[in-house]
Amino acid sequence: MEQKNTLIAELVFLLEKGNAHASFEDAVADVPAELRAMRPDGLPYSIWELAEHIRITQWDIVEFCLSAKHKSPEWPEEYWPGAHDKVSNKDWEEVLKQVKEDRDRFIALLQQKEADLYTPFAHGNGQNLLREALLIADHTAYHIGQILVLRRLLGCWS
Repeated sequence: MEQKNTLIAELVFLLEKGNAHASFEDAVADVPAELRAMRPDGLPYSIWELAEHIRITQWDIVEFCLSAKHKSPEWPEEYWPGAHDKVSNKDWEEVLKQVKEDRDRFIALLQQKEADLYTPFAHGNGQNLLREALLIADHTAYHIGQILVLRRLLGCWS
């Protein structure tokens, strides 16, 4: 039980803060509204598109873990929001809020006393709770790195 608790604590830290990178919250903090939807030359996405992609993907993983009836979005078109001319404060705040809420829902799954990290879900093809935790962390970290590069290119990251 102690090993399980240690593993869960490490996973929670990885999901919330990361170990070798900025957290999602740090990466998206104080992005000027006029830069959220901007695609720098040569890049096919904006900070908004990356944040929304993180939200959609994380939501999909959480819902998959919770229900055999969940139907994932179509890849790739329904995982990416597409270009926007601008992003309202309301839409931006909603995405940030949803990323945190879905991450918290997933962490609650991990922290359930009866949580089984290793047994594959009956409705999947080998996925288990540990794999999905690592998938969320890996996927989010990858796109956090892209957000930070975009912020540097746009002159809003020091």
